Amino acid sequence: MSQGATLPDHACHPYNAPMVTTRASLHTLGCRLNQAETSILGEGLRRKGFELVEFGQPTDVLVLNTCSVTEDAERTSRYLIRKTLKHSPHAFIAVTGCYAQTGMETLKQQTGVDLIVGHQFKLDLPAYLPSAQELRKRAIPEIHHTKVIARGDFDLPYFSESDSTRASVKIQDGCSAMCSFCIIPFARGHERSRTFEDIQREVESLTDRGYREIVLTGVNIGQYMHDGRDFCALLRWLDQQASLERIRISSIEPTTVGEEMLDLLASSEKLCPYLHIPMQSGDDQVLQTMNRRHTIKAYIKLIETALTKIPNLGLGTDLLVGFPGETDTAFRNTLAVATDLPFSYLHVFPYSPRPGTAALRIKQHVPSAAVKKRTALLLDLDRAKRLAFHNKQIGKTVSVLFEAGTRDTYRFGTTPNFTKVAVTNAGDLHNQILPVTITAAADRFAYGYLTPSQHTPSTVAVL
Repeated sequence: MSQGATLPDHACHPYNAPMVTTRASLHTLGCRLNQAETSILGEGLRRKGFELVEFGQPTDVLVLNTCSVTEDAERTSRYLIRKTLKHSPHAFIAVTGCYAQTGMETLKQQTGVDLIVGHQFKLDLPAYLPSAQELRKRAIPEIHHTKVIARGDFDLPYFSESDSTRASVKIQDGCSAMCSFCIIPFARGHERSRTFEDIQREVESLTDRGYREIVLTGVNIGQYMHDGRDFCALLRWLDQQASLERIRISSIEPTTVGEEMLDLLASSEKLCPYLHIPMQSGDDQVLQTMNRRHTIKAYIKLIETALTKIPNLGLGTDLLVGFPGETDTAFRNTLAVATDLPFSYLHVFPYSPRPGTAALRIKQHVPSAAVKKRTALLLDLDRAKRLAFHNKQIGKTVSVLFEAGTRDTYRFGTTPNFTKVAVTNAGDLHNQILPVTITAAADRFAYGYLTPSQHTPSTVAVL
């Protein structure tokens, strides 16, 4: 634990009057794991007596859970701090997450930051906040940070209340793969797993509270291992829980997806037929330079095996564009593989140099104009893939778990294979799993109506 250096632009900060209210807001940047951890932090704030308000509303405390995967994510973090202080100039600003871990020195110089909490202490953040009566802007931010993150298995301090009908369950943290472009091993440390019993307790708590789907999340979840029980053992236990209706696997590395896991997905009525398996590049030379652990031949074989076992599989991937040394030929290879494989969507990321990563030593930089052009081509392919996937659903009656609220008179939900579905407003459908007949498609959603046995069909329209 260390204390921050002097902040000249904080020294005469005018906002030093004691706080008298207890509003707190939270905001998440980045991955689903960050979202899950924000929910845990929110529960900690409630237990400390804060009233949670929507991000962007006037507040007395902002907890910003940051990302450092790209430079844009870090820039956005700094912008949100400034934006919050415009509408809430007295707000106590607490920053945690990956940027707090890797960019602490920069954040120390950021005007308005009062507390910086690295990953080792992240879930303890609510305990570091002063009481409501003692909240004051600080001339120097308090810092809880260590470069070394403990490797031991862990429990969570308490269970969160998800804002979604699909509750994220953190089962693992850290990564030891050391891909040359990735900052995450430096931000989150080595792989470690949550204790099996703590996961069991949270899942039982979630089902008792009425959650019908859980999403297993972590950094490298396929590496889960606790007390001799691996990821497949966890899946088998979850599959046996009578009160749990859906189990979804979040992003998982291709080298950790084996025949046993695919057979479980194929045979289970609860495990969602959905996989997000990062490919990153369709060129073996680029993959080697990235220090990825798969080849394109192995990746294609994995996808073909998965589709043979699970024909209705929803399939997503990550693609990194403009990695140093990515030639025109290498990109064409990526485009060809991404076109040929039946992905339902693509997540496309332009390469962002990250301090401390091995990729910084590679000198063959890709011109920014080429990166933009390649990114645009893959984003066009993503839209085409989404539309094709949704078109395949037309005529089918599918099971949809509905979220809360409406948008433009539509209710929205998700199928087991991660098709996003919209139906016209038919009353409060929140947290209900209902059959929907798909009648139309766009690249953003499939459209349909609730089956007559449940509701009178609604008119379908395109947003």
